[in-house]
Amino acid sequence: GGTVLLPSMLMFGVILASSGLLLMIEKGILAEVKPPPLHPAAGELPRRGGGGEEAPGDLDYEVLRDIRNRTIRAVCGQRAMPRSVWELPAGQRRTVLRHLLVSDKYRFLYCYVPKVACSNWKRILKVLDGALESVDVKLKMDHKSDLVFLGDMKPDEISYRLKNYYKFIFVRNPMERLLSAYRNKFGEIKEYQQRYGVEIVRRYRKNGGNSAGDDVTFSEFLRYLLDEEVERMNEHWMPIYNLCQPCAVRYDFIGSYERLNADANYVLERVQSPSFIRFPERQSWYKPMTAETLRYYLCNTQRRLIKELLPKYILDFFLFGYPLPNITSEFCRQ
Repeated sequence: GGTVLLPSMLMFGVILASSGLLLMIEKGILAEVKPPPLHPAAGELPRRGGGGEEAPGDLDYEVLRDIRNRTIRAVCGQRAMPRSVWELPAGQRRTVLRHLLVSDKYRFLYCYVPKVACSNWKRILKVLDGALESVDVKLKMDHKSDLVFLGDMKPDEISYRLKNYYKFIFVRNPMERLLSAYRNKFGEIKEYQQRYGVEIVRRYRKNGGNSAGDDVTFSEFLRYLLDEEVERMNEHWMPIYNLCQPCAVRYDFIGSYERLNADANYVLERVQSPSFIRFPERQSWYKPMTAETLRYYLCNTQRRLIKELLPKYILDFFLFGYPLPNITSEFCRQ
């Protein structure tokens, strides 16, 4: 299977780095192409082993991981792509350095991505640094204090850590991540309702001036994203590519939300964290996103909106091996 799939994914990489990408989307060509899903079904997840990145014998996952790695190399190998954070424009460099968390004690850098279990990873960093007693402490997460950000360091300190520290990120299906951000921020967080929701409703709904920002529809949210410049987006819906710059930063490991516990435990073992530290269990109040929920929202949203939004998130889909959203009439009728 790998020998058949790899060339097509490499082709995607070349296309993505070329000026022909938007033209292909415009003509509807990319909408018909579905790369293989990166992750095996729930019952096929490998157990963590003691040697390499994955347990021996897990051939399917090894092939899929290889596809992703080759695709990233193909895209990032293009002449126009940045080779280091110092080649990035100042704004993009600030963004990625602001999202790289540092553990000097365990010599690793973690690029946090909102809505991809980053709160739990921040808990772990605080425990490793001694600022928090346990990952299970029931406290509201403070996303700034007791954390060290690479962007707060001097250029030579930044370069040293980028060159010598173990670097990792965790990724998630782009549409699932957007929906999670939408439901959380506009359904539960008053600050976001007032700061973003009120403006979104006023801008995209007739006679929407009286809204408190807590009734933003998913379609209105997507229209807002279409009009936003990627580099000015809030971090909760900014593309992962822009947050973590996987061409400018060579990550040693890319974990995924779909394999969260297995991948997180591998990283904890790899950085030689104390054996008593484990990745936190989901909070009892947390309601995980289901395939049915995502399908409901996608199938009840104008296809035009989703197709027009794809260019902004296309690198997240293809670099990290996620299939484009299925919004065909046949799929939505089922």
